[in-house]
Amino acid sequence: MHAEVVIRALSALAQEHRLAAFRLLVQAGEEGIAAGVLAEKLEVPASSMSFHLAQLANAGLVSQRRESRSIIYSADYSAMNGLMDYLTENCCGGIPCGEDAACNTEAKRRTA
Repeated sequence: MHAEVVIRALSALAQEHRLAAFRLLVQAGEEGIAAGVLAEKLEVPASSMSFHLAQLANAGLVSQRRESRSIIYSADYSAMNGLMDYLTENCCGGIPCGEDAACNTEAKRRTA
């Protein structure tokens, strides 16, 4: 992943409503969520939600499809995983993380 792609993705996520929408889309799985439902859940006007979803799509973090009169958004898991890989590429100085490494300790705490 190139730095400019990472910067665009992080910039898109660096906004409260976009981050919340992306997290909901990740939770929803491949099924996705309609734009209107996202707007309702986040208590954001539909026009604002459309703007935020366009920013996430422009960053390559979400995809969209039309179903009848609704636009369904889904998280792009390959883009998300690529971003995570880029951010953790040099974790622990390139040495495989040991059991006591900060990244492993945090992951264990989240799964406990």
